[in-house]
Amino acid sequence: MRARPLLSLLIIAVVATPAFASFSGRPETPPSSSSSSTPEAGDQKTPRQQAESWYNDAYDDVSKAKEALAADKPDAKKAQKLFHRAIDRAERALEFDKNYFEALNLQGFAWRKLGDYPKSLAAYSACLTLQPEYAPAREYYGEALLESGDRQGAQDQLTWLKKLKADDLAKQLETAIAAVPAPADSKAKTGAPATSSSGNQN
Repeated sequence: MRARPLLSLLIIAVVATPAFASFSGRPETPPSSSSSSTPEAGDQKTPRQQAESWYNDAYDDVSKAKEALAADKPDAKKAQKLFHRAIDRAERALEFDKNYFEALNLQGFAWRKLGDYPKSLAAYSACLTLQPEYAPAREYYGEALLESGDRQGAQDQLTWLKKLKADDLAKQLETAIAAVPAPADSKAKTGAPATSSSGNQN
């Protein structure tokens, strides 16, 4: 008697399983097939996700460019190519999300490393217009200003960093400012901060 109910349950399970499998399998089948998964995955990405993908590629290019410059035999040509590609990829990120301030910061950095200060400063300025309290851009912007001869502009960025309590970044910029001698014709008060900051050098 017990065998019959068990047999009945077994038959129900065998009959029911394919039905449940095919039902649950239907929505899963298209994503798992290689021909249709790629377009659908691309279509499902939000603009921000696409922007992040381009930004990540740009960031990788900058990292590789820095490695090329830091190698035992620095490869400036390779670094230059990677910095240009990073700028282009960051631009693609901005096409998907015009408020992606980190992409503007990255462009500012890459242009600075390429020696194009007008473009670098414009990118940093655009970044800080979107996110005035973004401390990494403040530090990089300060360095770009300093390298392009605007010592007072760099001091202004240092003031911002101190206000933001970004101590490590403030120290970096302060050290950079201290390393650049003040112009001989500058006023005494302009030279004073450089003298005081030089005491903080490592």
